[in-house]
Amino acid sequence: MDTSARHVFVASAVLAVLAGCAVTAPPPAEEIRKDALQGTEIRASWSAVAPQAGAISDNWLGSFNDPQLDELVDEAIARNPDLRATAARMEQSAAYAQIARAALLPAINLLGTGGLKVGGGSDLTSALQGVMLGISWEPDLWGRLRYGRNAADATYASARADYEFARQSMAAQVARSWFMATETKLQLAATESMAQSSRELLRLAEDRQKVGVGSQKDVALARATLGTFEDAVQQSRLAHEQALRSLEVLLGRYPATELQAAPALPAFPGPIPVGMPLDMLERRPDIIAAERRVAAAFDRVGEAKAARLPSIRLNASVSALESDVIELQEDFDNPSGGAGATLFAPLYTGGALTAQVSVRTAEQKEALARYASQVLRGINEVENSLAASQILAERVQLLGQVVADQEKTLEYDQSAYRIGRQDLRSVQQQQQQVQSARMALLRVQSEQLIQRVNLHLALGGSFAEPMTVASTEPQ
Repeated sequence: MDTSARHVFVASAVLAVLAGCAVTAPPPAEEIRKDALQGTEIRASWSAVAPQAGAISDNWLGSFNDPQLDELVDEAIARNPDLRATAARMEQSAAYAQIARAALLPAINLLGTGGLKVGGGSDLTSALQGVMLGISWEPDLWGRLRYGRNAADATYASARADYEFARQSMAAQVARSWFMATETKLQLAATESMAQSSRELLRLAEDRQKVGVGSQKDVALARATLGTFEDAVQQSRLAHEQALRSLEVLLGRYPATELQAAPALPAFPGPIPVGMPLDMLERRPDIIAAERRVAAAFDRVGEAKAARLPSIRLNASVSALESDVIELQEDFDNPSGGAGATLFAPLYTGGALTAQVSVRTAEQKEALARYASQVLRGINEVENSLAASQILAERVQLLGQVVADQEKTLEYDQSAYRIGRQDLRSVQQQQQQVQSARMALLRVQSEQLIQRVNLHLALGGSFAEPMTVASTEPQ
């Protein structure tokens, strides 16, 4: 490299470093929240119920003390196709972030050529042999590349948060499906029990008719009631099979209803701390993802604005070539090298670059609005779960007492019918009352467990140790 070329390269590099301006960092999460909500106040405590003291906790799956449920969640996390697709999108985002970071670094390329000249042809390259090492670098004068890098990093952080929330949602969905499968299994057993009782009543009605103390009407009524309960058995069996197939698909299995549901619903866990609304906003992965998308949109605006300004690309190379033709030149020097700079300044693009800034600005507004929607949706989910949990707890107690009273009444009616002091219609009506009360209690007990899972998910509590989804720091 001659002296003049070296001076050009060094001067250009120094100028680029000195002229490079700092990029503006995206606003902090508190400012993003304020701008997005436009005056909507985040309260200090939940309004649905008095909050349980303490911070939001993780590892909620273990609170149900169900080893089989733990295994099913692990299986779904490992095999569910939708979750694997989300993981692949996160990997893509990581690669795009690496590409954006690479744009800030010099590109070094090696070119080699060689050949053998045969005959009297005029192809000079066939006899040209040698190697060339080239370096190319675009100094980030106005921050365009750094804005792009920061936007890609923020996008990657949002993808990681999305994946973490997808994992938490998958665990919650498996737990809900597991409780539903158990509930439908218990409903099937209860319906089969009532059908068996109806068979016994039919047999008793037929016996009473034979001895002359019963009637054909009682037998027909008992047979019709038995048919009603047998139809309910078929409906319950179908509901149970559908619940099993739905769960098996979540697990990545063939939906063949081969999974065996639990023999009973797990005991309902005790109260849990719910923290404050702000705690939820700062730890719930989908809200963190939305906040990172706002930051990425901010950086994309800066990138689009910087694209309207001139850019410089510095180049340098050194080569060693061998050729009979080249060596005939008097000024040929081997090895040789050089350096230079290229200036690119967009003077007129028909308004395309200005329109790109407008596009990125509108995308930033959209990201802010979607963040606000996600925040309000998350708060609403917690409030709904808290209110539903309180009401369901009261309903479980009420329905438990209703079932006990209805079963006791049925025992009295059956005894009275056996000794002829009660007609069959009263017994059958009471059977249906017992069946309805048992089904209602099972439904509420299952819903209570499902709402507990919903509350954990809404609060941002992880089923296990959560991934780190902290916001990336701008550079």
